Amino acid sequence: MLSPKPRLLLVGLEPPEVTAITSQLDCLTVVYEHLPLIKLVDGNLYVESRLHPGTFLKVDKVIYHGIFENDFDFLTLLALWNGPCLPDAGGMMDCRLRHSGLVRALRVTKFGDIPRGMSLTSGEWHAQQPTVAKWSNWHCGENKARIQDTWTSPDEITVYEPFIEGEAVRIMLISDKVWQIHLKGEDWLKSIHHPDAAQMPVDSDLEEDAKRLANYFHFQIVGIDYMIGLDGKKYLLEVNHIPNVTVFPFVREEFIDFAVQWVKQ
Repeated sequence: MLSPKPRLLLVGLEPPEVTAITSQLDCLTVVYEHLPLIKLVDGNLYVESRLHPGTFLKVDKVIYHGIFENDFDFLTLLALWNGPCLPDAGGMMDCRLRHSGLVRALRVTKFGDIPRGMSLTSGEWHAQQPTVAKWSNWHCGENKARIQDTWTSPDEITVYEPFIEGEAVRIMLISDKVWQIHLKGEDWLKSIHHPDAAQMPVDSDLEEDAKRLANYFHFQIVGIDYMIGLDGKKYLLEVNHIPNVTVFPFVREEFIDFAVQWVKQ
């Protein structure tokens, strides 16, 4: 008797990437662009069927690529399951909350030498120099402000970092492939989505540091942002547990190829 085909759950991917991956696989698939209803029973992961609500299907592997407002518990369940998940569910759980994820990364990086501050409630914050405030646990480059002098902080956890003049870069890792992206923007905010963002030569020190962080969080796919100051000093900004994989065709192609081979393992 033939054994049943394994079932792959894909969460958060856009339709073109879903098609590119699943068209190369011979397995059962359940696809959600948003967070589905899942549960963990006796060590087994189940997801609600899209075709038959209320019916749950056993899942063997998960590809997760999205950031949702209330996804921390979802990631925690995946981490407790501890089954095959791309990226690693425990790493995603550790990085999902912006500020605690930063604290974990700072224990590992060689480039954490920034005197940071933090506030927990609304109030006046006195910045003695140009400062960047980052609040809430949303990623994607949002909830940031460049401040100086007196500023009213939001009524939630906020981190303060000195504003650094220089180049913003991302080290992008997919398995053993490494790229460095020069992030660009019209003002002080830099992004991979700006039309002038481009690949650049990889800095060996940043590559080594990014690989150390990826190993610590058990990530095979990750994007890590750094600043390179005008004086050449380097500073970790953040670990992106769900980095963009579609802006640059060479990254997208490698992501799809790696995801397919990962499922086939």
